[in-house]
Amino acid sequence: MWVPPTSKTQVPAPKKEKSRPRKEVGMQPQLQDQHPEASLVRPQAEHQPSPVTMTPLHHDRQPQELRPRSRLLPQDRRTKPHTWFGAVFCIIFWLVIIIGGIIVLIVYLVFRPRSPHFDVISVTWNAAYLDMGNLLNADLTVLANFTNLNKKVSVDFSYLYLDLYFENTLIATQYIEPFSATRGQSIFANIHMVSSQVKLSMKESMLLQKQIQNNRVIFTVKGMFRARSNLGSFLKYSYWLHGQCGIMLSSPPTGVLRDKKCKTKH
Repeated sequence: MWVPPTSKTQVPAPKKEKSRPRKEVGMQPQLQDQHPEASLVRPQAEHQPSPVTMTPLHHDRQPQELRPRSRLLPQDRRTKPHTWFGAVFCIIFWLVIIIGGIIVLIVYLVFRPRSPHFDVISVTWNAAYLDMGNLLNADLTVLANFTNLNKKVSVDFSYLYLDLYFENTLIATQYIEPFSATRGQSIFANIHMVSSQVKLSMKESMLLQKQIQNNRVIFTVKGMFRARSNLGSFLKYSYWLHGQCGIMLSSPPTGVLRDKKCKTKH
């Protein structure tokens, strides 16, 4: 059976339309107002937060590069050894002072130390005369009393000197041997004082003659001595004492003590 060959059906190609040129339409701003002074209004874009960009940290950087140190902040400094030494020395020094003060206070409250007292008990004026009107020769005997007023402390006396003055002129001096006074004890010292050819001023010589005539002659006895208080077997302290007595005597050769005024001070 014979089959006739089929013919290929040709599909017509679509017609190409002519492209028309597009007209560019420009956007003109819309007038807000017809008034000549009106300004153009442009649409504003909504404010949107700017994206935050994360900068990756580099692990190879040092900590000082990551967080720089401000110059205003104090830097860490190590204390020097001599500073520690000075602080320790000051602490020890003040501790010694405080402990020493407490010990002194306790000792004072326990012993109640008092200064010894110097006094003149009696005076005998044996002779006195003036050579050439202003050279004094005199002979006196002074009985001095050194009293320890402490009830719990003994006192040692040393370097004792006794001086005799008429007005401002030293006319006699005498050294006294050292001695000790127990608690509440009084020690008497008989001191012989002699002046020989002591020059007085004309004013002093005239005053002495006048006082002898009035039977009231005034002298001054000054004593200087070193005392040491014994507060037990280990606690001892030394100090200087100065005694002064103003004495009034009757006229020689039978001159005696008529009045006195004594004081003792450090």
